[in-house]
Amino acid sequence: MRVALGCDHGGFPLKATVIAEIERLGHEALDKGTFSDAAVDYPDFAEAVGLSVRSGEAQRGIVLCGSGVGASVAANKITGVRAAVCHDTYSAHQGVEHDDMNVLTLGARVIGPEVAIELVRAFLSARFSGGERHVRRLNKVLAIEARFAGEEGKING
Repeated sequence: MRVALGCDHGGFPLKATVIAEIERLGHEALDKGTFSDAAVDYPDFAEAVGLSVRSGEAQRGIVLCGSGVGASVAANKITGVRAAVCHDTYSAHQGVEHDDMNVLTLGARVIGPEVAIELVRAFLSARFSGGERHVRRLNKVLAIEARFAGEEGKING
């Protein structure tokens, strides 16, 4: 599996650990940056990962930032991306199995390297169940996404 990976400066300390685990599991890591701990904006890297997943260049994505929250919010703005911040293994695999989550976001200031490794394993080993209730719910999510596709918003201030 090809896994797109991106991070901002807050996620940079976990990046090498996550790439090593992706590759140890036999997957290909597509590094979308950042390439140093200099301050950068998380939406740029969440977008790069999300677009990689949307286009099919990667089957899954992982984005690292300080909390994982901003990266999750940004990645979810891309049609076809279903991202969630997960800091426990149950959510990391269940998000794929029940919700067809395709992007995992992690907070490098919230978890350490060992937990990150466990989460990457849980996320990448999981498969969407295809169960009737999960398909029905996913179709409802996709319908919401379709209704709001193309709407743009900007906060003034």
